[in-house]
Amino acid sequence: MSVIKPFPCVRPAQELAASIAALPYDVYNRAEAKAKVQGDDLTFLRIDRPETQFPDDQDMYAPCVYEKAAQMLAADIAAGKYVRDNERKYYVYELTMDGRAQTGIVAAAAVDDYLSGTIKRHENTLAAKEQDRIRHIDCLRAQTGPIFLAYRADAVITKAVQKAKEQAPLYDFVSDDGIGHRVFMIEDPEQIRIIEEAFAGIDSIYIADGHHRAASAVKVALKRRAEQPDYTGAEEFNYFLSVLFPDEELKIMDYNRVVKDLNGLSAEGFLKKMEEIFDVTPLAGDPKPQAKGTFSMFLEGQWYQCIVRAEDRSEDPVEGLDVSILQNLLLAPVLGICDPKNDPRIDFVGGIRGLKELERRCQTDAKATFAMYPTDISELLKVADAGLLMPPKSTWFEPKLRSGLFIHEF
Repeated sequence: MSVIKPFPCVRPAQELAASIAALPYDVYNRAEAKAKVQGDDLTFLRIDRPETQFPDDQDMYAPCVYEKAAQMLAADIAAGKYVRDNERKYYVYELTMDGRAQTGIVAAAAVDDYLSGTIKRHENTLAAKEQDRIRHIDCLRAQTGPIFLAYRADAVITKAVQKAKEQAPLYDFVSDDGIGHRVFMIEDPEQIRIIEEAFAGIDSIYIADGHHRAASAVKVALKRRAEQPDYTGAEEFNYFLSVLFPDEELKIMDYNRVVKDLNGLSAEGFLKKMEEIFDVTPLAGDPKPQAKGTFSMFLEGQWYQCIVRAEDRSEDPVEGLDVSILQNLLLAPVLGICDPKNDPRIDFVGGIRGLKELERRCQTDAKATFAMYPTDISELLKVADAGLLMPPKSTWFEPKLRSGLFIHEF
């Protein structure tokens, strides 16, 4: 049983939504974020990355930085840049990229479902990365970046979403990156009841993207519970901001690997090692991998197709992933990259950047790059259902949910 509730939302004034909506805080490094907010007093990135309002030598994790975020949000609300829907409602959020649409329900998911495992994870989180969002959520008393959740498609929810999209949208705009955004409100009590009951019949919800934001929201909730031992469970801090999408609408992009050196091997020696492990052939055409069990390597100005041999494939949910096979057969034993999460000799490039980015990296700071076939959403669900974890950087979801469109206060 999943508890997915409507909630009182703080959201942009209609005419400002396109200007306020911002890509997630972790898409940018510090310099990029500061450049992005320069001269812009609307973008939510100011509030998501409040260190941009300080000199470059300011400790970005100091209390005054998070206090500045809270002050800016309060000032923007007071100035009418945001409206507060005091009644509990659901919202429908449609994103369209390259002609393909995916539509989710914006809601508040239960912290207890996360703690019990009803909301399932597929990757670990790093405590250091959690601390920033814990402080941000705690100081603002609000979650501002939604967690991207998935569920196995349900006909009742699909029908309710379609009905909501028959009305005029609250927001309808195309962001600078070409992504279309439409938002609809669900305020009819009967439709709210139908959706809430439909989610109650779903046994498992999955974190697709936003593991650190989810973990941070949960830890803030546990802190609040400790501070208020007489809590009832109905308080808003017991829920976190989410957008829930049916699995059949989701597409995972490739998450590619870049290695900085060949562990003492020459390019020729490394290629020979590759040929001992995989079936390797030079590529003259499109280097994009076309099937599971294949990946492409760029080395010394040449693309190669690499096929995993039958004896090295696995039915295990984790060991059978292409990213696991590459890690276990090549990156660890040949290149000595045994801890890809922390080893500075490896980097990861989201598929949204394209394969030309992999070629560029080989001309600047890398010796070889690997273009992966994307992990499938069904593989993600199998890993989570088995209570297992994927290797780091296994999935890249596009399009990215915008921050600032929906704010859950507590």
